[in-house]
Amino acid sequence: MLVDIVPVGSVPANVKREASAALRSVYDCDVTVNDAQSIPNGAYDSGRNQYSAETFIQLAERVGRGEKNIAVTPHDLFYRRRNYVFGLAYLDGSGSVVSTYRLQTSSDGGFSNKSASDIFQDRIRKEIVHEIGHTYGLEHCDNQRCVMNFSPTVREVDIKEEHLCGSCQRLIG
Repeated sequence: MLVDIVPVGSVPANVKREASAALRSVYDCDVTVNDAQSIPNGAYDSGRNQYSAETFIQLAERVGRGEKNIAVTPHDLFYRRRNYVFGLAYLDGSGSVVSTYRLQTSSDGGFSNKSASDIFQDRIRKEIVHEIGHTYGLEHCDNQRCVMNFSPTVREVDIKEEHLCGSCQRLIG
């Protein structure tokens, strides 16, 4: 299985490295990093001052070279009526997206004594693994520690682990 990371906008090298490492670790897949892409036409919603997550998924599907392709962007994303999303993927689809915009905050809610950069890198790894999990057909998991747990805030992202629980692991077998 090949997963192609598609940077959209200015994505730092450490973000691409963390994303690649997490995917290799959890899914035992090959990972490539595509050339940086421009923001897709029509993605920006001036009324919301945000970008439509779906347009980034379509871009990843179009330019990605893998069986699974994930756009990574520093821009703030929304999906339908949600105020924001950390990422989005379609079940069993080939494309997905993760935004680092709201993953950058100085605190993890008091869970550890990690530095802000370590917390940020952990969040990137978890969200990348989460969204690619959806493309493998995994839905949200009730186990709060599982990476597939629904996490609408960074606090919930921080609680979960980077790996799939046993039940989710068996589903992708």
